Amino acid sequence: MSAVFGYLRVSGTDQVLDLQRDALAAAGCTRVWEEVASGAKKDRPELLDLLGHLRAGDTLVVWRLDRLGRSLSHLIETVEGLQARGVAFKSLTETIDTSSPGGMLIFQIFGALAQFERALIQERTVAGLAAARARGRIGGQPKAIDAAKARHIRQMIEAGAPKTEIAAVLGIGRATLYRHLSSQASDAM
Repeated sequence: MSAVFGYLRVSGTDQVLDLQRDALAAAGCTRVWEEVASGAKKDRPELLDLLGHLRAGDTLVVWRLDRLGRSLSHLIETVEGLQARGVAFKSLTETIDTSSPGGMLIFQIFGALAQFERALIQERTVAGLAAARARGRIGGQPKAIDAAKARHIRQMIEAGAPKTEIAAVLGIGRATLYRHLSSQASDAM
């Protein structure tokens, strides 16, 4: 026996769920899971509970696509997971229904666009890193201890200053100082 379940979400407690509630009731949802959580959050317990209740033949309905997914890629991953389990997906605002061939086509187009976007981002990142390397810049966090600080550390160690004091004077963490001293000791060997 198939069921129509709804999921609605708002980002803050000051937002009202009534518009989504009414739309999901009109769509025939027999049960609705409600969540107050940022769309960017990975931990959404109500959504996880809903996904656990869905069975083959059921339909998951949302008011709008952005209520379900954190990003386009997350949305596509979620809907593909539903399809693999035999669960249909409907978005009321965008009129997408994966139980129909037309709705499935639209969703597949979204998936292709997301994959294209990921490839473009990766391509731009690689090109940007290559351009930076050509200009002599390398990525990563700048070194906490430059040559001047290294000399200062050596002088303070030779003067017998405590390591805690050296770290405080130079504005570096003790762990950073100990790593530096350890690397200097291994370089001396």
